[in-house]
Amino acid sequence: MRPAIRQVPGRRGIGAIVLVAVIALAAGLPPGCEAGGGQTLKIFDGDSFLMRGDDGAEIEVRIFGIDAPERHQPWSKRSREALRRLIRGHALSLKVVDTDRYGRVVARVSRKSDGLVVNTEMVRTGDAWVYRRYTGDKAQLRRLGLEDLLDLEQQARQAGRGLWSLPEAEQTPPWEWRRQNRGN
Repeated sequence: MRPAIRQVPGRRGIGAIVLVAVIALAAGLPPGCEAGGGQTLKIFDGDSFLMRGDDGAEIEVRIFGIDAPERHQPWSKRSREALRRLIRGHALSLKVVDTDRYGRVVARVSRKSDGLVVNTEMVRTGDAWVYRRYTGDKAQLRRLGLEDLLDLEQQARQAGRGLWSLPEAEQTPPWEWRRQNRGN
């Protein structure tokens, strides 16, 4: 069984076919299961991307526990580029946490070559916030090897790394920015 796989249409103009082939939890895959790896096809922003699994299926991934700046927010392009540098050209491994309301696999993402955990690296470099809404379960964070997310964010903030180098008025968390800009 595999995690939620969203079939993404090719560029042949077939139309918008969105099919959730298997939803991880409904398929009996427990949170924390390992999913096959693959190669990055497209980076959407600093916390989501499209990859091709080892079996050729396209999988849309949302990185668990982080929230990157939105498109028109300060640091959004740099956050997206940081994710690109971390994953482009690397075989990736996913540890599935959930499937979100958009059918994306929510996962802990690591590089197969060196084990680097993308979730923590994005926070450590100041290219994403810890998404507190989804990181309250300490046992879950421990199981995923993400228990240091808040400490890494604090260190990045104190060192002025990444988005923490912006003026304070431009350091609006994405969840607040989305709320303020709904309908625009």
